[in-house]
Amino acid sequence: MADLLSKFRIKYSSLKMISDISKPVQPESEQLFDSLIHQYRTHNPATLDVDLDAIQGKTNRHLRLRELLLEHSNDATLVIMSLPMPRKDILPAPIYMTWLEILTRDLPPFLLIRGNQTSVLTFYS
Repeated sequence: MADLLSKFRIKYSSLKMISDISKPVQPESEQLFDSLIHQYRTHNPATLDVDLDAIQGKTNRHLRLRELLLEHSNDATLVIMSLPMPRKDILPAPIYMTWLEILTRDLPPFLLIRGNQTSVLTFYS
């Protein structure tokens, strides 16, 4: 990762590779997610529950990312992260918006970026 950053002349003061993304999610994170998604459950609870069950693994990943961001980036001046790609037919908008809220809540300024799957950078080794 350090080599890649230097090839693109990106200066950084700290770089930490995270390897424990698959650890279980803390109960506080699950409670926060449940409190945020609750407002959407009142409109269509049965459908939303089926959708939540189908993507439980991805939801847990986003909750774990939040925990890692709070642990490692709480003192950052700016956090930049690639935007999770929504799947129109699979992921309902309320769940996607809740994921974004979970990822960015109570953190320093946050920039979510997303491309259009077209490579625009070329580098030579």
